[in-house]
Amino acid sequence: MKIIIDAMGGDLAPEAPVLGALQGAKDFDAQITLVGRGEEILQVMKKNGISDLPEGVEIANADDVVDMHDDPATILHKRKNSSMVVGLRMLAEGQGDAFISAGSTGALLTGATLLVKRVKGIRRAAMGPAMPNKAGGKTVILDCGANAECTPEFLLQFGLVGSLYAKKCLGIENPRVGLLNIGTEDSKGTPLQKEAYALLQEAGSRGILNFTGNVEARDVPMGAVDVVVCDGFSGNVLLKSIEGTAAFMGSLVSRMFKKNALTKVAALLCGSGIKSLKKLLDYREIGGTQFLGIRKPVIKAHGSSDAKAFRNAVGQAVEAARQDFSQELEAGLRILQAKENEA
Repeated sequence: MKIIIDAMGGDLAPEAPVLGALQGAKDFDAQITLVGRGEEILQVMKKNGISDLPEGVEIANADDVVDMHDDPATILHKRKNSSMVVGLRMLAEGQGDAFISAGSTGALLTGATLLVKRVKGIRRAAMGPAMPNKAGGKTVILDCGANAECTPEFLLQFGLVGSLYAKKCLGIENPRVGLLNIGTEDSKGTPLQKEAYALLQEAGSRGILNFTGNVEARDVPMGAVDVVVCDGFSGNVLLKSIEGTAAFMGSLVSRMFKKNALTKVAALLCGSGIKSLKKLLDYREIGGTQFLGIRKPVIKAHGSSDAKAFRNAVGQAVEAARQDFSQELEAGLRILQAKENEA
């Protein structure tokens, strides 16, 4: 697999993307194209004792960088020579199997939509991270930030996309789909949630997906459902609340074990369990979030991703390219359209 990486995107660029990509190339047997300012990329390598490009790693020069404050609608014109746009164009032209960037979410989504294109039938691509839950599995949150404003029809499609993704990529045979709301009753929520509920319930009655009703935010980490459907604004708040709570609880546990000599001994005895817990709650272990609905895998890494996060994003991109979810999604959308026409 050939993975294209935006070497200039993110808070810690270019060092984090470059070092993470080199480690990922080694660990996941991937070919890597680093897109960005060639001299800066080579300087990072030299600084870290790497004199030559490893086999299977190449540099595609791009002199410009997409700024976090750039208007996403203008990047193809104003930032056409940026690392993000050049990398996406390479992906669209078949010069790679997946693309990774920690740059602006809005710019990345716009570029992916206009250059790489959406899967036929998809109205809006969405971000769908798979978060670990108490039940031992994962819960897909869709959308978690790509589309702040949605229609009920968008949420219906998110439900289908999330269900197919959970089945194809997470191995869940009959994914339970829930609608994020302020209560479990079908009368709860704004007009958006009420109308989306009706659409999802109808799709469930026709066997298109396994809709189980509304789900509250507190039940998401518990594994109440396998797919949470929501608009991008609510989903982003939910996701970051979970991340913040995890970080808070982690700091409390760490503080507790450092309290005195006895608790430090207890920490040594519980060492493996503590490490497993930290790993489970560390966003860097996942790598990033795939834009579901784009023809080829486009991975959005966290803006503050370090080398470890980029390394794992490479592994995620390799797996996404192998699974080729877009074909499965297009087939599922055709079935949905056929059943809607029958109704």
